[in-house]
Amino acid sequence: MNTKKQLSVRLNVLFFSLFLLFSVLILRLGFIQIVQGEEFANELATLTNTTSKTEAPRGLMIDRNGYVVVDNQLELSLTYTNPSRQTKPEFMLQIAKDLEPMLEVETSRISELNKKEYLLLQMEKEQRYKLVSRVERSKLSSASKEYRLEIERIPEELVNKLTERDYKVIALYREMRRGYANIPQRIKQQLTEKEAHIISENLDHLPGIDILRDSKRTYLYGDSFRSFFGTTNAIPSERINYYLSHGYDRSDLVGTSFLEAYYEDVLRGQKAVVEKVTKRKGAQETKYETNEKLGKRGNDLVLTLDMELQQQLEEILANEMRRAGKKSFILDRSAYAVLMDPRTGDLLAMAGFSDPANQKRTSYADHIGIVTKSFEMGSSIKAASVLTGFQAGIIRPGDTFLDAPIKLPATQEKKSWTAGLGVVNDIRALEQSSNVFMFQIGMRMAKCYYRGENQRCGWNHESIQQAYDDVRHNFSQFGLGSKTGIDLPSYSSGLTGGREIGGNLMDLMIGQYDTYTTLQLTQYIATIANNGYRMQPRIVREIREPVINSDDPIVTLQRFEPKILNRIDMSDYQIKRVQEGLRGVMTRGTARKRFSNVTYQPAGKTGTAQVQVPVGEGANRRYVEGNTQTLVGYAPYVNPEVAFAVVVPNVKIRKQGGRQGIAQDIAHEALSSYFKLKKGRHGPKLIIDS
Repeated sequence: MNTKKQLSVRLNVLFFSLFLLFSVLILRLGFIQIVQGEEFANELATLTNTTSKTEAPRGLMIDRNGYVVVDNQLELSLTYTNPSRQTKPEFMLQIAKDLEPMLEVETSRISELNKKEYLLLQMEKEQRYKLVSRVERSKLSSASKEYRLEIERIPEELVNKLTERDYKVIALYREMRRGYANIPQRIKQQLTEKEAHIISENLDHLPGIDILRDSKRTYLYGDSFRSFFGTTNAIPSERINYYLSHGYDRSDLVGTSFLEAYYEDVLRGQKAVVEKVTKRKGAQETKYETNEKLGKRGNDLVLTLDMELQQQLEEILANEMRRAGKKSFILDRSAYAVLMDPRTGDLLAMAGFSDPANQKRTSYADHIGIVTKSFEMGSSIKAASVLTGFQAGIIRPGDTFLDAPIKLPATQEKKSWTAGLGVVNDIRALEQSSNVFMFQIGMRMAKCYYRGENQRCGWNHESIQQAYDDVRHNFSQFGLGSKTGIDLPSYSSGLTGGREIGGNLMDLMIGQYDTYTTLQLTQYIATIANNGYRMQPRIVREIREPVINSDDPIVTLQRFEPKILNRIDMSDYQIKRVQEGLRGVMTRGTARKRFSNVTYQPAGKTGTAQVQVPVGEGANRRYVEGNTQTLVGYAPYVNPEVAFAVVVPNVKIRKQGGRQGIAQDIAHEALSSYFKLKKGRHGPKLIIDS
């Protein structure tokens, strides 16, 4: 009983104490709000809080041998910060006029609307009222419609009287207006030292104007691989909400293509933030407190790229295109080549050359064509056709067919590129590039067993459609017609042909129906070189923390291990059989003249796809026959370490002056460069280009 009374007394004391504490707190809050509230409000009014952010450089890109290939260079940018959405346009225009004498300004992007808005802004009210009568204004339902009508009524003679100085003011005003309230807007980048000095001396008279320490991308090896590095630019309007939700400011620069875009969250730096709190005493401002958060450069990308090999591959393409000459091509002169490690998917070098007809170009680089342009690749895909026949049970290793023309009803005669091949098995069919052997596989998959002119073919729409599906499924296991998985934001997966009939099915088996990219072709041959394991192609191998001093240790944040996408359904023995045929192509077959005596023991497959290219316009339009030359392969034959694909589109046929063997020449030089670099290196050649 006593225990219960003691507990009750203690609880009462506790509740009473809490009551007293809350009473004191309420009284104190009331005193602050009522008695001292005005004093604190006045003090708060004397405080000003300003926050400034300094851009941090983006991360570097480094090749597999440690050479920096994408760097940053300091530049100064001119910014304008609009203090309010209610800022009068006349106020901004006056700042633009004050700035104009201090700067060189690009005026090519100003529009007719910009010019008329500039003229209207400087008109007196009486002048504006003369443009649109009172009666007309009374009939308009909104101020915006009045404004548009005023713009339309501005006389052309006033526009024509604008001077170069006016154009510069218009260009500056245009950029200033594009900004948002309280966010710095870049109105000119790459300020010269002279411009920066003049503006710095006049900042007190230029409200909202500031000079920002910025950085721009520098490419130490010119155009080499540059398109794959990507670009940085202002945030695209359609993605502004995404970036704002991830902590970006509207004025930030972001990666907008390829590696810069794909690895934006890695390359982006952390801004330095300086917060200044000042206290005003009368008319004077005294510094009160400064809080600073240091910035940090973005993380670095270590690429699979071998820049020295890349430069040599680009030079090889350029030299071979010069040797071939424009007369060897129907219209555009172009070539594409890829070197890849089949064991890891590392892309060692990727080069494209393009010289469009009737166009002047300062650069012939077309590296992105490797992943965006697709072609009929011809006989170079026949290894996939043979393995498809094995997997479907249509043929077995060692089976033979008579290589003779095939004549089916309602189908153009189908035959090999040369007569006299006779009876061929799978290995000889690859070595000598027999079309008929591949036709027989496709036809039999569609239930057509052709043994001569008097034999009826038993295929139908359903069996043909099923054969298309089965062939494309098997081809996709190698990467032909499917996504490669490369670490880029956009690329092509090729195109399927149009009308799916029996004759086109036969063309599909020899690479003259569906189209593929050069990268897909590389992945296909690399899969065979890698004993049936398809690796994911990659350009980036690891992410590192930025190194400030050369003595600092290298810290790897993430290492991307080689990734197997799939293993093809064919057996080891079947793959070995095809590998033997590919080796025979280089020693006894269609590529023997170029490769039979080389020391690195390559295996591969040649290809020549017949094409018809439209030339001319209107009544003069005609089709010119040509071919797309291809060569795929790997080396050495035992334990391959490099796979390659070379594509040379739209070469004229021999009798019209086209040079044959261009793809083989490119591949021969590329492989020679690769193996020479294993013996000794000198490093890539610097060609600094911003």
